Amino acid sequence: MEYKDYYKLLGVPRSATADEIKRAYRKLAREFHPDRNKAKNAEEKFKEINEANEVLSDAKKRQAYDQLGANWRGGQRFTPPPGWNAGGAGGFGRAAGARGRAGMGAGDPGFSDFFSSLFGGGLGGDFEEMGDLGRGGAPDQRAKVAIGLEDSYNGATLSLSVGARNLSVRIPKGVTAGQTIRLAGQASGGGDLLLEVEFATHPKFRAEGRDIHVVVPVAPWEAALGGKVPVPTLGGNVEFTLPAGVTGGKKLRLKGRGLPGKTPGDEIVTINLVAPPAQTDEARSFYQEMAQRFGDFDPRA
Repeated sequence: MEYKDYYKLLGVPRSATADEIKRAYRKLAREFHPDRNKAKNAEEKFKEINEANEVLSDAKKRQAYDQLGANWRGGQRFTPPPGWNAGGAGGFGRAAGARGRAGMGAGDPGFSDFFSSLFGGGLGGDFEEMGDLGRGGAPDQRAKVAIGLEDSYNGATLSLSVGARNLSVRIPKGVTAGQTIRLAGQASGGGDLLLEVEFATHPKFRAEGRDIHVVVPVAPWEAALGGKVPVPTLGGNVEFTLPAGVTGGKKLRLKGRGLPGKTPGDEIVTINLVAPPAQTDEARSFYQEMAQRFGDFDPRA
């Protein structure tokens, strides 16, 4: 791989202060941002600037980088020294690019192999090498990726930071928790990267396989008389007809309203009876009248 002269990329001396590095980076980032500069090499230059800033604006990374010495020139063939561990400061890769990408929009850095060899890391800290061999005989690696239920329902493309690189990952419609998305050749050693899907906690829904579970509050008169009530689904609210006399805790099924697939999942609706509070004399009187009218009714029977 080629050595990267980060000081030269930012146009600052090796003795530059943190403020001088910050000013140089901001000036160059504005100049070469792909949204502003449509030159053919602007995006690549923008990536190099972000990578240089990622190292030189971080005191620990800069100290480790400086240990390589001042005799290297940009473009020279480079191999990390034996036993290299970024000066003992591991785990750089988990935060790689956080500052360089913040608020920049288009043109995410996509850090170089040189950066990866010095400051490589894992995805979200949950990254392991597997015994299986991917293409070219390199070991596969596995990580977990948390996605939203909507990502599975609609399909999505997510940007993930893996080590020092940014990857665009396509989430197929109907993927379920525990399934694996294989990214050929994207492991750090050239093997395949296997992303095990898990669902982030959702405020309304819970998944079991392709089925989606939701709890729907229902007023006593809706439960007693039946009728149409709005029910949330991953595809938006739908009107659902309650059968008269439905009881709290009853599970009803919305066919095909779960996660998509060859056989789509269903949505399982659990009825939660919610009675209005007796906070006024009129309301308490009404409840007392109900108690008299339904004196023979035992809800615990």
